[in-house]
Amino acid sequence: MTWVSGEISNFTRAASGHWYFTLKDASAQVRAVMFRGRAQYADFMPREGDKVEVRALVTLYAPRGDYQLSVEAIRRAGMGNLYEAFLQLKARLTAEGLFDPQRKRPLPAFVRSIGIVTSPQAAALRDILTTLRRRAPHVSIVLYPTPVQGEGSAQKITQAIDTASRRAECDVLLVCRGGGSIEDLWSFNAEIVARAIAACSMPVVSGVGHETDFTIADFAADVRAPTPTAAAELAAAARADWLAELAQQGNALQRAMRRSLSSHAQTLDWYTRRLQSPAAAIAHKRLQLQSNSQRLAYSARYPLQKSRAHLAQLEASLRNQLPDTDAHKAQLSEWKRRLSAAFANQMKTDKQALATLESQLELLSPQRTLERGYSILSDQKGKLIRSTRQLQPHTSIHVRTAEDSAEVGISSVQASLE
Repeated sequence: MTWVSGEISNFTRAASGHWYFTLKDASAQVRAVMFRGRAQYADFMPREGDKVEVRALVTLYAPRGDYQLSVEAIRRAGMGNLYEAFLQLKARLTAEGLFDPQRKRPLPAFVRSIGIVTSPQAAALRDILTTLRRRAPHVSIVLYPTPVQGEGSAQKITQAIDTASRRAECDVLLVCRGGGSIEDLWSFNAEIVARAIAACSMPVVSGVGHETDFTIADFAADVRAPTPTAAAELAAAARADWLAELAQQGNALQRAMRRSLSSHAQTLDWYTRRLQSPAAAIAHKRLQLQSNSQRLAYSARYPLQKSRAHLAQLEASLRNQLPDTDAHKAQLSEWKRRLSAAFANQMKTDKQALATLESQLELLSPQRTLERGYSILSDQKGKLIRSTRQLQPHTSIHVRTAEDSAEVGISSVQASLE
């Protein structure tokens, strides 16, 4: 049994409680197992990148034919180089303000297009497409293919993000890949990837690794999702939820419209019962005008008929007496002229009188009285109020003006001192 120092990688805690991981350094690596009986005495839970020292025996795992370290004890030996580099970059970018919550952008409520930066062969892409097809089949998808691990992958991820930002053809961008060791996820810890995410023209959702995995890309993104599938769920709301909300809002709008129409119809009926029909008022005035016209015509015909009868009598008397016809004709012509003048004057006088009556009728119209600023007061039974003695405190009266009417409440009644 001997002590071995190295960096933790591919750490897995099985359901049985056993720990499986790889112990490595710059030039070599070896598999290791720490069974539950020994792991329960460890004073910490190892993480990816931890630098540890283990006391172990070299054993053979017969079913696979592999040599491995059977760990009896484990102790911290400092953090691994990769994890230390991760913490240093995170601290520097945090101080720079790249992870400031104030610069985070909210995701759009309704998206029409989603961009995905990941490998076309990744299982994460299949999970994302399956989720979007189930939740939001109306959303179009644009794939920006890129390797997600290996040499040069960080630069290619950056180029894919920059391409999506420049084209601006999506409402939100997903940067995703499945889980893996810290080495597999290291491309998403690159500074150039973090700066590309921060500078992207659209909101970015990061879904890298499993729920316990954190990368620099997660901190730079506007929203961090624990898994690629969760990233798809955050980016696009379920169409069924939108349809249910739309149906609910539509029903509420219909109910509100029906209530509003019923209320306005009731108000219209109320005004209709209290408003005299303009057609009826015009018909009444027309009958009055016809009656006055008939009376005027009769008044004009009667003097004329009387004058004509008198004239006929005079003509008969004239013929009987056989006076000087020329003189009488001249006198008759004069009388006719005077009669015509008198008739014309009478007609003019009658027309002036008629115009005066019409003006008085217009002035006496209740509507004109209301238009001069007066109003009509009536109680709840429609009885006109002509004296303050008819007013009672804490009651309401109906006030009609030239343009509309209103219900007015009376708080108190005081006699005028004038």
